[in-house]
Amino acid sequence: MHSSNPGNDGSGYFLYHSIGQYPGKIADMRQATDAFVEMWGRLDDAQWPMVLPLRQLFIEGWQHLINASEGTLTTADNVTTAFYSLIGALPAQHLRGKRVLIAQDCFPSLHFMLAGIAERFGFTLDTVPLRQGARWVEDDDMIAAWGPDVGLALLTWVTSTASHRCDIDRLVAHARAQGSLVGVDITQGVGLLPFDVMAPAVDFTLSTSLKWLCGTSGAGILHVAQPLLQRCEPELRGWFSQPNPFSWDLDAFSYAPDSRRFDHGTPTVLALAASLPALEWNLAQDRAAMVAQNRALTARIVEIADEMALPLASPRDEGSRGGSLMIGCESADAAARIVDRLRENAVFADARGAVLRLSPGVCTTHAGVDRLGETLGNCVAHGS
Repeated sequence: MHSSNPGNDGSGYFLYHSIGQYPGKIADMRQATDAFVEMWGRLDDAQWPMVLPLRQLFIEGWQHLINASEGTLTTADNVTTAFYSLIGALPAQHLRGKRVLIAQDCFPSLHFMLAGIAERFGFTLDTVPLRQGARWVEDDDMIAAWGPDVGLALLTWVTSTASHRCDIDRLVAHARAQGSLVGVDITQGVGLLPFDVMAPAVDFTLSTSLKWLCGTSGAGILHVAQPLLQRCEPELRGWFSQPNPFSWDLDAFSYAPDSRRFDHGTPTVLALAASLPALEWNLAQDRAAMVAQNRALTARIVEIADEMALPLASPRDEGSRGGSLMIGCESADAAARIVDRLRENAVFADARGAVLRLSPGVCTTHAGVDRLGETLGNCVAHGS
């Protein structure tokens, strides 16, 4: 039997769908932020020349991570602002009088934004629904709803509520056949599963540095592929949108020729500096080994769920999943009680409604999965 009060060594950390962790993260972040403070607090004029290169290193790291061409990727505070900037930059023919297609199991923030601007931009928001009793939107249903009147479709690569991974190859091929722009929110998979913006080639990509990338909030990205980028004129623009930010002639604004046109006001740097060590750590890892560890741990969780007759709320086929595994509970209250019981045993997870979300990453161990199973078994036995 395990101790009823095990130490928190990270072995029971299952929150990589929220905030990822890796060995040495605290020391790395402290060193990076201390260095930023030293630069920012200097009593001289060297601050911007010293900190802007950190932003460029962040951009270059992301370019390498998702195989984005130079000049096609920039930073954003979060995925929602990145998407808004893209929408406000598109030539009108892509949206006005068209449908914008999105799945019901998208990240809600993006749907909230689209619903609020549909009338102003002249498009109809078409949300592909879940089938009755389903946990995720089927690719077949996306394709059935997707005709040539769809100006833009946003795909969720891996969903946050079921860890369903869509068939990117199939959906992007359908987008090309219909003449639609297609973008992908890769937030819940990038950093663990490999993603290449060129295979298949997508028009734009959205993400943050949280989750499997183990970074901080405020460190998002927007990738816009050529030649779409050249046709975009962001309405959210500012002094950093120009080829030379220090050109202050009010009558001579022009857009930068590359992804800098999606910049606007003074850029955030601290969040990027704080996330850069995690990004560099991730890029140095053996990705195949990371995936193999995750698959071994999630396979054991599937066995535990089956042994306890707990329903999976994620695809059983690991090829159709991201790195998370969701389990259905009797109710939202039951799920919340389970999360509390897990915490008491240094097992950290969360729930969305009646769905328990479990995401084992590099710090998670088989011992942590054993504690998870033991605690779940006690909850099932006692009706929790």
